[in-house]
Amino acid sequence: MADEFSELRIDYDSEGLDVGTVPEEPRDLLRAWVHESLAAGDIEPHAMTLSTATPDGAPAARILLLRGLDERGLAFYTNQDSRKGRELASNPRAAATFYWPRFHRQARVEGTVAQLPAAESDAYFASRPRDSRVGAWASPQSEPLADREELLRRFREAEARWGEHVPRPPHWGGYVLAPTRWEFWQGRPSRLHDRVVYTRQERGGWARTRLAP
Repeated sequence: MADEFSELRIDYDSEGLDVGTVPEEPRDLLRAWVHESLAAGDIEPHAMTLSTATPDGAPAARILLLRGLDERGLAFYTNQDSRKGRELASNPRAAATFYWPRFHRQARVEGTVAQLPAAESDAYFASRPRDSRVGAWASPQSEPLADREELLRRFREAEARWGEHVPRPPHWGGYVLAPTRWEFWQGRPSRLHDRVVYTRQERGGWARTRLAP
């Protein structure tokens, strides 16, 4: 099925990625790649595609922002009544994918998902711009709207209700993706890419393995 996209290709000429030189802790490599992209001037290098699935395996994916990274895993925040929130409630597993085209790099993280403590969600929500906090009340995320005016009306109503002190809605909060598997991909010439996978060991720590591209 040839079309106008079939000839779009570049050759990747990048430094390599080797099992023997990557950090023992995979989140250190993810953090380094995000900061390197940020230093190069990339916009939102912490953007990630979050993939969820229904209990019967129907997948869905969307892009959102990584908002925390520590020993527990990757943190993100959203409306928990949204489609992703409903899918995570029924099937608490997910995958996150990052892509940095400037560096020909990709990172994939797979694991289980749990809600963050309410205090952490409160603290992050309070740090958001006021209009974003109002918007969290105004938008019934993933639900049908008659038109944009309905959304703007809901926003005005939320503004009038809360004024300057906008609390966190009970349906809005954070999640943490606790990794069971990480994969880092570095584009290389002739499509002989470098892939390093980290898998959790029973006694703690991570085993590192090179995969064929």
